[in-house]
Amino acid sequence: MMMTIGCFHAHYSNIALIEEALTLYEVELVHYVDPGLDRLKHDANFTEAVTHEKVSQTLQWIAHCHADAILVTCTLFAAVLEQEAQHVPVLVVGIDDPLLQEMQQNPGEYILAFTNPATIEGTMARVNQALQQDNKNEQRHEAVTVKTDSVLIPGTFELIMRGNKEGYLAAVSTGLQQLAEQYPDSTVVAAQLSMAPASARVTSDTGMAIYSPLASLAAYLEKKLSLKRC
Repeated sequence: MMMTIGCFHAHYSNIALIEEALTLYEVELVHYVDPGLDRLKHDANFTEAVTHEKVSQTLQWIAHCHADAILVTCTLFAAVLEQEAQHVPVLVVGIDDPLLQEMQQNPGEYILAFTNPATIEGTMARVNQALQQDNKNEQRHEAVTVKTDSVLIPGTFELIMRGNKEGYLAAVSTGLQQLAEQYPDSTVVAAQLSMAPASARVTSDTGMAIYSPLASLAAYLEKKLSLKRC
């Protein structure tokens, strides 16, 4: 029986990226898009509790709609998964879960690049919490050493939210290339799914490897969910 993954997005542009990434697998992808939280985030009365409540409600709804697993592609949503996913009756995977695994397995210095300022704090907290937990669980004499820093590529996120995909791609590509040149000894990470095409472009054009959420997503889900190839 084919597995059904419910995909929870903040923007419709992420649908095609996930569809393409999982095209080789026998899986049904059902997409749920809700840009509301991103539109509310600058309101004076907006709090993290609003995010928790909405994400919790939507995860429960997607699970209720016969999903076998849930993939959360928005880093703003993924930042609260630690608390909310445990109440959902199916496995919930955050878009940055493969990145967390990559960091745990490959210590070093990572520069996480963002275009959406609202996702930085939550994502970095999630990353650092995962790394601290990994160190606690580390049985070897030395704890894994991973250094992380975050950088915002300014003036870009509004482009994708207005539907200007080409402008966004160009601006983010330029920003990522500059970061790779500025931090040659670090792994530069495109922290949001919407940045994946730009990271691929920079890697292709310059040979400088930029890690993106799509880099190991398919392999991660194949193992995590026992997905079968077509």
